[in-house]
Amino acid sequence: MARLKLKKLEEYLQCVDGFEKPKIMLEQYPTPPHIAACMVHHMQAQHDDIEGKFVGDLGCGCGMLSIGATLLGAQLTVGFELDGDAVDIYRNNVQEMELPNVDCVRADVLQLPGSKWEKTFDTIVMNPPFGTKHNAGMDMKFLEVGLRLATGAVYSLHKTSTRAYIQKKSEEWGASGSVVAELRYNIEASYKFHKRQSKDIEVDFWRFDISGKD
Repeated sequence: MARLKLKKLEEYLQCVDGFEKPKIMLEQYPTPPHIAACMVHHMQAQHDDIEGKFVGDLGCGCGMLSIGATLLGAQLTVGFELDGDAVDIYRNNVQEMELPNVDCVRADVLQLPGSKWEKTFDTIVMNPPFGTKHNAGMDMKFLEVGLRLATGAVYSLHKTSTRAYIQKKSEEWGASGSVVAELRYNIEASYKFHKRQSKDIEVDFWRFDISGKD
């Protein structure tokens, strides 16, 4: 059961400030409030994976998923983000909303395996770079890291076109993966090379269960 109704959670997330100057090399696109709200609400309402849990947010950007998890009662939420500008916005968002038990660590997500964070989190959430343009395969690298940091479940977004590959790789990594929902992810025109005001991308919302993993 979620402590906030979906509509109210989305209203709160609409107040989260996004990137001021998004960096294309890092594929910085904000997670839309509606999608973020649906994601974290499902995690709690259907799987009890948020309230009272230690939650990690990989490539957290300005904190949309971290804040959503905190609003739904996460015991502690830690975001990891490479970009210092995004870390500042994340922390300002948290401060303005007066949220306890949530912080952002400036770090390269790919360097986290083998650190003190390995097998530390109950739940990992992320909206990873989809691996287009300059970051081919980055979403899978993020997923592999997430599976090493979590003890319970990992939630992630991936392009629908990669579904079969993700299913195969997650099984190789010892995780039981399932597509929770098929989404149409609307990306607003953020960069000069964008020719249209927005573009819809078919995206899968995945849950990877590793609670039985050795």
